[in-house]
This record gives sequence, C-alpha cells and structure tokens, in this order.
Amino acid sequence: MRVTVDHGVCIGAGQCALTSPDVFTQDDDGFGTVLPGREDGGGGALVRVAARACPVGAITVHETAGRPRTTG
Repeated sequence: MRVTVDHGVCIGAGQCALTSPDVFTQDDDGFGTVLPGREDGGGGALVRVAARACPVGAITVHETAGRPRTTG
C-alpha cells in the first residue's frame, strides 16, 4: 500500500495522528502528514481506519499489487 495526505484538502483535525500515530503526525502548522519512511503504511493496522476518520477525506490509501504467489 501507499499512503498519501492531500495537504490542499487537510484542515488539521488531527484524527489521522490520533488514530494511527505510528504512520501519521501533524506538521508545524498542525496539518496531517505521513511520517518519513511510513509511506507504505508501515504495517500500521489502523491506517485505513485513520483514512476513514478524516473528516475531509484528505487521506488516500493506494493499494499496490502484491507479490506473485508461487505454489509448490
């Protein structure tokens, strides 16, 4: 997955940082941002919950294709 915050939409409600502090924080102006190195969601179990909690829909979770499965 890839997680992004649209800073043109974010109003700084802080729900992302409260819900999934291992992936999100707030910048110096109070707007939500993804922590450096956590753009892949960082294994955060609550990333999708945080995206849904955003009152203005500023967070997008982009699903990425998984690795091909091998059978053996």
